[in-house]
Formats: sequence, C-alpha cells, structure tokens
Amino acid sequence: MSEAKRKAVVVFSGGQDSTTCLLYAVQQYDEVHAITFDYGQRHVLEIEVAKKIADDLKLAAHKVLDVGLLNELAISALTRDAIPVSNELQENGLPNTFVPGRNILFLTLAAIYAYQVGAETVITGVCETDFSGYPDCRDEFVKALNKACVLGMERDIEFKTPLMWLNKAQTWALADKIGRLDYVRNHTLTCYNGVVGDGCGECPSCKLRAKGLEEYLANPETIQDELASKLS
Repeated sequence: MSEAKRKAVVVFSGGQDSTTCLLYAVQQYDEVHAITFDYGQRHVLEIEVAKKIADDLKLAAHKVLDVGLLNELAISALTRDAIPVSNELQENGLPNTFVPGRNILFLTLAAIYAYQVGAETVITGVCETDFSGYPDCRDEFVKALNKACVLGMERDIEFKTPLMWLNKAQTWALADKIGRLDYVRNHTLTCYNGVVGDGCGECPSCKLRAKGLEEYLANPETIQDELASKLS
C-alpha cells in the first residue's frame, strides 16, 4: 500500500511572507493548495499577483475566495481607499492598516478548506518578531484558534507558522535557502501603495522589507546560521 500524500493549504496573499511560505511548503509537502481571499482590499492587483505566482508554481489548486463581508465590517486603511496609510499608531495603539478579524476569518476558512481537500496542515506567514503590531499575528492567537478549529471540526489540522520567530532578514534568508530570493524580491506585492517588487520605498511595509533585505545582503552567512538555529 502506498503512503498517503502529505497535503498542505497555504494562506496566500502574493506578498513576501506568504510567497516564502508557499515556496517552503512546495519543498516540504507532496500536494500544496493555496487559498487567497478577496475582501475588497486596497489593491486588487494583490489577487492577480497571487494568481500568477500560483500558476508559476503549478500548485494542486489555487482557490480565490470572495469574503467581501469583511470589507463591510472592518474599516481600515487596507479596506478603504479614502483612508491614507499612516506611519502613526491610532489611539488604540494599532496601525490603521489593521483589519479587525482578518486572520480569525482567514485561518478558519483555510481550515475548512483543508478539511475538504484532506490536508493535515494549514500554513500562514504571520510573524510575531517583525510584525506590524497586529494582535492576530501573535503565536498565542494562532495556537488558540488552531485548538478551536480542531475541536469544532473534530479533525487534527495543524496551523504552522514557519516565519513566526524570524525577523525580516531571516525571512529573506529562508527565501535564499530555498533558492528563490530573486523570485520573491521581484514578483511579490508587499507594498501598501500597490507597487510590485521592491515597492514604493515609502510605506511602512516597504521600509520593513527593504531594511530586512539590506541586513541580509550585508551579512548572509551569519543570518543563514541564525536561520538554521531557529529552524532546527
């Protein structure tokens, strides 16, 4: 009897982090599905970028799911073009790019999709080390929601977060370790202003990304060693 295929579902936005996770998953699993969410985000180009990357990688499937209800409920600079992205924190201490409930919804739906396709793993690129102050990117949150989904569906689906304890330089190191640093750099969309690749260079996301890349390129061997210790 042949062994069952190891399957994973990757929450995929077409950005640096989720693309790195997708490339990582392709190396680790026999069958990889990507799920992208259309929630009326600031740049519809994000979805087109995700489709192009999914096609390039010849995944088992790439599902684009309409979750426009999130846009109706969550007012944020990422769901309203009229709200400019700000470098300043709001009164609640969160950036105005925070979309309330986004990862609660995304991970829950990804778990349902994993149930349907028989995948044992859901992979997401959230990160607590270099995160932007979003409470739904914390390890504690992911573990709590994972437990709730397992209880609610009576299925052992594991949420994995390969980037959780990596800073941006180490995330670039992972892309390089996989042999796809240039691909991630040139084909992903992380920029809040919708510029593919190195981005606009001015928004908070671009600055974080550029700083990490600069740090990695300046000292790749040391950062690869740091990465190896965190992945071990």
